[in-house]
Amino acid sequence: MFKRILFPTDGSEVTAKALTTAVDLARSQSAQIFALAVKEPFPYSTITEMQPMPPQEFFDSQERFAEMHLQQVHEACKAAGIACTAESVESLHPWEAILEQARALECDLIVMASHGRRGLAGLLLGSETQKVLTHSDIPVLVVR
Repeated sequence: MFKRILFPTDGSEVTAKALTTAVDLARSQSAQIFALAVKEPFPYSTITEMQPMPPQEFFDSQERFAEMHLQQVHEACKAAGIACTAESVESLHPWEAILEQARALECDLIVMASHGRRGLAGLLLGSETQKVLTHSDIPVLVVR
């Protein structure tokens, strides 16, 4: 049924749980996993010339974290004998990058983690998963 699964990762514990689900599902469907890490753009400030971190150091740090998170997905897929392609992109809005990648890669499922925030915390903090659910025309499996 599903052959091309997009798995966005941020390296969190809840994402690790979702990875297990994505790998199990991919194995049962003989599907391929496309791992995605979304990097934050540099927070340029027009108010001051003082930056908390030099831009190149920020970019290097973002790239290291993305590669580390993608490597975890790649290793889990390799251990399960599943084909995996990994990519990192930069985006101000991760949910938009997730949907763009899913469409570009012609994925037929997105497997995402949710922190499960409810009530006021969920409303105020928002959720990339919630935004993907709201705007996606591709099926989304949310793992909590």
